[in-house]
Amino acid sequence: MRSFAYVRATTVEHAVAEVTADPDATYLAGGTTQVDLMKDEVFRPGRLVDITRLPLRDVVSEDGTLVVGALTTMEELAAHEVVAGRLPLVRQALLLGASPQLRHMATLGGNLLQRTRCRYFRDPGVACNKREPGAGCSAVDGYNRMHAVLGTGPACIATHASDVAVALVAVDASVRIRGRGGERVVPLTEFYRVPGSTPHVENVLAHGELITHLEIPLLPPGARSGYLKVRDRASYEFALASVAAALVIDDGRIRAARLALGGVGTVPWRVPRAEELLRDAAPDAEVFSAAAEAALSGAVAQSGNGFKIELGRRAVVRMLSTLAEESENHGPPRHR
Repeated sequence: MRSFAYVRATTVEHAVAEVTADPDATYLAGGTTQVDLMKDEVFRPGRLVDITRLPLRDVVSEDGTLVVGALTTMEELAAHEVVAGRLPLVRQALLLGASPQLRHMATLGGNLLQRTRCRYFRDPGVACNKREPGAGCSAVDGYNRMHAVLGTGPACIATHASDVAVALVAVDASVRIRGRGGERVVPLTEFYRVPGSTPHVENVLAHGELITHLEIPLLPPGARSGYLKVRDRASYEFALASVAAALVIDDGRIRAARLALGGVGTVPWRVPRAEELLRDAAPDAEVFSAAAEAALSGAVAQSGNGFKIELGRRAVVRMLSTLAEESENHGPPRHR
C-alpha cells in the first residue's frame, strides 16, 4: 500500500476544503471497499480526509421524504421503522447487499460510490480503462460472465455493484452534494454516468464534492414493493441480475409502477418504457412479459454472459408477479 497523509475533518466545510485543495486527496468513511483497493494498489490516494465524525448520521422524515445522512450505515437504515413500513424494496436491497459485519460498517454514501467488482479493474497487472484511461478493456475478450449487458461499449462492460442504488433509483431518490460553491441536489437517475468513452468518470461529482444526504421519497399508500436478487449463492455474493419494483394496484389495474435493474447494467438501470407498459394495465402474465422484454431492450451480450438477458427478463416477471399476488391476497399494506 502506498503511504498517505491522514486528516480528520471537524466539519463538512473543513472536509470539502481539504479535499478540494489537493488533487491527490479523497474522503474516508466506512472504508469497506476503499481500503481493499488501496491494499491492492488499485486506488492510491496521497491524502485521506476522515469524515466519520461528521454529523451526517441522522434519518428524518420531511413531508413524505426520508432524509438520510450519508454516514448512516446500511444496517441502521435497514432497521429504521419507516423504511420497513414504507420502503420494503430499499430494506431488502440493504439486507441482501452485504454481510451483517459489513452492513454495520458500510455507509450509505460509500455504498452509492463503491467501485465495480470487475476482476480486471481490481488487477493492476492487466488493462482497464476505468483504472487507467486509454489502456483498453481486458473484459471484452476475457472472462465476462459477471459483466453488464446494458449500457456497455467497447471501452467498458463492468457492472455496477450496489444493490441499494438500484432500489433508490427505482423510487426517484436524490443526493445532496456539498462543494466549495455550495449545495446542489441531483436525482440518482442523473447521478451515474454510463461508460461511453470515459469509463473512469463514473458519476457527476467534481473533485472535492461530498455527498451529505440522501432524499428518499416514500412510496404511496397502497404500494407493494420488493427487491429480488439472483446470484450464484445465497450469501455474500453479487447479483447476476436483480430487480427493484413497486406497484400500486387498485380495482384490477396497475395505477403506478416503478422498475429498476441491477447486475445487468453499467449503472443502476431504470426502465421507464417498461413502467409505461405497466401503468393502467391489468396485472397479468402477458403484461409482465411485455414489461420484461422492454426492460432488457437493447441488451448486448458478451462471450460469456448472454444468459443474463433471459435471466433478467425472468427476474422481472417473477418480481412483478410476486407483488401482484401479494396485492391480491393481502390488499393494501398497512403503513406506519
